[in-house]
Amino acid sequence: MHCFSFDIETVPDVEFGRRFWNLDGLPDEEVAAAMMFKRQQQTGAEFLPLHLQRIVAISVTFRTADTFRLWSLGDEDSSEAEIVRRFFDGIERYTPDLVSWNGGGFDLPVLNYRALRHKIQAPRYWETGDNDRDFKWNNYMSRFHWRHVDLMDVLAGFQPRGRASLDQMAVLLGFPGKLGMSGDKVWDTYLEGGIREIRDYCETDVLNTWLIYLRFEFMRGHLDQSDLDREFALVRSTLESMEQPHLQEFLAAWAG
Repeated sequence: MHCFSFDIETVPDVEFGRRFWNLDGLPDEEVAAAMMFKRQQQTGAEFLPLHLQRIVAISVTFRTADTFRLWSLGDEDSSEAEIVRRFFDGIERYTPDLVSWNGGGFDLPVLNYRALRHKIQAPRYWETGDNDRDFKWNNYMSRFHWRHVDLMDVLAGFQPRGRASLDQMAVLLGFPGKLGMSGDKVWDTYLEGGIREIRDYCETDVLNTWLIYLRFEFMRGHLDQSDLDREFALVRSTLESMEQPHLQEFLAAWAG
């Protein structure tokens, strides 16, 4: 079994904003404010469309054989192109099942746009059966296939009114949820140079996603109680061995 759960964090693509609206000379904060103001005039909300989001962090868990791993792609100085390329290289190498929370509605479309922007090839990801017949009825593209499980979408029965937030769903199931950070704080944190804090936050989000997925697999009958207990124990032991403050905080909140 190769299984990635993944999460991304984004900020406004101020480079695009400068070019498209002729905002040369303005600092990033003012360009982003102008972009969000224009968006609010159009839609009533500041949230930018997905093609105007720039990725600053991608975190993944990787479950294979008897191993569980958690990390953020690249390092704090890595370019967007590098971390996006690493994500698709992982799919190319392992052909993993993908697990996300709202990945179909947000993370993957943003990754698609940014891969296109940076001229990144991802043939395995886009395979739908032309070169590998196994992908005809089970590929990453189809909403109703299992190579990518968008937990938010699946658990809601593909009904928008049934959707839940990752934070609330995690807490409902006894997992830590968000620990002081949230998506609406990412831009301000980024402006303050807090890329490490953003990467740490992204890792806790992807951990919540993975833990919910394990409960989902139990509900589906793919894990029994002893399997589930072993999976949880593996996650705990891995986090304990990593000895990182944000992961120890996660463990303490989980234990509580």
